[in-house]
Amino acid sequence: MSVDRDTGSTPWQAEESPRPRRATLPDDDAFYSPPEGFEEHEPGTVLRHREVEVALYGSIPQQVDAWQLLYRTTDLNGVAQVSVTTVLMQRGSVAEIPRLLSYQCAIDAVSSTCFPSYALQRGAKAWGAVPQFEFVLVLHALRRGWVITIPDHEGPQGHWGTPREPGYCTLDAVRASLRFTPLGLSDDTSVGLWGYSGGGLATSWAAEMAPEYAPEIDIVGAALGSPVGDPASAFTRLNATLHAGLPTLVVEGLRRAYPDLDRLVRTHVNADGLALLDSVDDMTTVAAVRKLARHDLDKYIDIPLADLLAKPEILEVFQAIQPGRTAPSVPMLVIQAVHDQIIAVDDVDGQVHRYLDNGVHVTYLRDRLSEHLSLHPLSAPLTLDWLRDRFEGRELPASGVTTVWSTALSLGAVRDLFALAWSATLAVFGRRL
Repeated sequence: MSVDRDTGSTPWQAEESPRPRRATLPDDDAFYSPPEGFEEHEPGTVLRHREVEVALYGSIPQQVDAWQLLYRTTDLNGVAQVSVTTVLMQRGSVAEIPRLLSYQCAIDAVSSTCFPSYALQRGAKAWGAVPQFEFVLVLHALRRGWVITIPDHEGPQGHWGTPREPGYCTLDAVRASLRFTPLGLSDDTSVGLWGYSGGGLATSWAAEMAPEYAPEIDIVGAALGSPVGDPASAFTRLNATLHAGLPTLVVEGLRRAYPDLDRLVRTHVNADGLALLDSVDDMTTVAAVRKLARHDLDKYIDIPLADLLAKPEILEVFQAIQPGRTAPSVPMLVIQAVHDQIIAVDDVDGQVHRYLDNGVHVTYLRDRLSEHLSLHPLSAPLTLDWLRDRFEGRELPASGVTTVWSTALSLGAVRDLFALAWSATLAVFGRRL
């Protein structure tokens, strides 16, 4: 139940939906359809909820309590929409001191196959969806006794790469989770944010939007792993490389959100190029990267790519999607691999320095030995300890930039990596955490 604090309207009684027998794509699942008049309710209102069964890679059931919440949120233009978050708790237990961790997956696709609410369900057919690979880290974090909410932060239309909207979806998922009675949370529950790569970018937007959009949420800290830094720079750098599928996915996501950009693309991109863009609509991230490796978007347009990217319509979008222009009001941890093959360290350096120049407390660790894929699990122990310290109100580490050999080179990190390996073992065998 939720009360509309702004309008004083009648409290909304959220509808309880039956537990699904099998995972169904959001486009075919009535649970995702907004109820009539949902726009009248305040952001974060739980509109519908249901119990679900989550599974590792869609096939190994996990012994945790899980629900999905359909909630009212906002798109990048301030228009009401709905999204879904998946909330997890250790089975049959309630933390003595409730704490909520919002984990933003690296959706990095426009297909709803990659939305965590689908990909994490038992029976989901989502090979190559990044949330399925990240799920082990989520389950490991669950062993800390925290409640975890995992939002579909791209919204219902798969607006991958857009500004602000991932922040709104994330913050409203937090609001919905705080109001969902079975979780045992309240409005003053401490909240932490965490995400890596595309999830780190979404976490950046959540931290930046929070002071104005959701000032009532008690966010104690935001942990950003390889948070992209400058999507426009990544777009031009990755084109025609092994990871060319990623900028193609971004273009397709931005076309859905920016009509002027879509018109420009249709004007200058030939039929083969448009077919290429349309082809990723149903692809998972890994499938798109494999299919489009070394594709050069320059071959599909009628003017040089550099000239197209210099057009005012595109420059305006590229400026809008760059994080770091708004100052968060919470302490931040940023971790980045110096030799990252996907996200340039210079781009993340720029995002961090924009925060520091605006007075944000940022602990930025640059890791010399890791690359993009290995850094996330190797830095997870340090990240979770940092979040624990924020929940417990411990003294902050120094603000500034530090380059280290590895975030995993400490006795505590090594010990926690063994704990992470044990969490992975439990997950693979479907055992209780």
